Amino acid sequence: MKYYAGIDVSLELSSVCVVDAAGKIITEANVESRPEAIVAFLRKLRLSIEWIGLEAGPLSQWLHAGLTKGGFEAVLLDTRHVKAALSAMTVKTDRRDARGIAQLLRIGWFRPVHCKSPGSQEIRALLVARKQLLAKLLDVEFSIHGILRGFGLKMGVVTRNGFEARVRELCVGQAMLEQIVEAMLAARAAMWKEYSKLHKAMLVIVRRDEICRRLMSVPGVGPLVAITFKTAIDDPGRIQKSKAVGALLGLTPRKYQSGETDVKGSVTCVGDEMARTALYEAANVLLSRVTRFSALKRWGMDVAKRRGMKRAKVALARKLGIVLHRIWVDGTSFRWTKETPTAPQLARA
Repeated sequence: MKYYAGIDVSLELSSVCVVDAAGKIITEANVESRPEAIVAFLRKLRLSIEWIGLEAGPLSQWLHAGLTKGGFEAVLLDTRHVKAALSAMTVKTDRRDARGIAQLLRIGWFRPVHCKSPGSQEIRALLVARKQLLAKLLDVEFSIHGILRGFGLKMGVVTRNGFEARVRELCVGQAMLEQIVEAMLAARAAMWKEYSKLHKAMLVIVRRDEICRRLMSVPGVGPLVAITFKTAIDDPGRIQKSKAVGALLGLTPRKYQSGETDVKGSVTCVGDEMARTALYEAANVLLSRVTRFSALKRWGMDVAKRRGMKRAKVALARKLGIVLHRIWVDGTSFRWTKETPTAPQLARA
């Protein structure tokens, strides 16, 4: 008989539930949230476990890798799908969640989530840390702007290199302000130094990656967009058609249809937020900053004339995802113009 195990992951203890093919609960337990502990617990049962399901989350990929290494067939479940499936429960506990996950595995009503490779996980951690440092750095700068503005001191337009000098110039003769801004400028300098280290590390990775260099042949796509897209997709072979990239990254319109109601809304915004944001920013750069025309930019400008610039950027971001995936799979580079069909191609057509 086949058995299915559902695991509701928590920081210290995870709830484990094992059911048989008929849905009967075989055993339930709280196990330490470590791959070794969970593997040892499941092996003691001496059952032929078909699948082990974990809801996708911060610890799930680590546990998934440990369970797979231990010889079990583990699968990550889409968080939104699990939440919707278990929302009918009037009482929510970790134990009940584990039961629900096990039953979802048994009936096959679940959506698997791709588990990123260790290399992609490491690069993604680098990108997240870089993004956090940049956000905090900007917060400090905006705070300095706000503090000075309260005393009628206006920064004006300054470059990043001239920021400190301008702040000190405005605070001359005001002891309290000098003390405050010196502390904040010291914090800003430290964050800028560490941010620069992570940014350079990211550039080194991109420079050595042949796939990223090919992706950067697309106008509007720089090092950050290329490495973000590559780590988000991780394995291009898991996407059968390039057109599915838009749906995977949440760049396709929502749709609600019921009876006489049929509504199309904004984009779904599901999937990898970092990759979706990177593609949108690349589309914005392509439409507003790239001066050299291409068939891709012409397509985006035509959409902007019909639907407006905001929708054109979203549509172009979706198109960029398709182009980047196709370049990755085909091993080619970006073509600025549409190819003219050759005589053999015309004959075959």
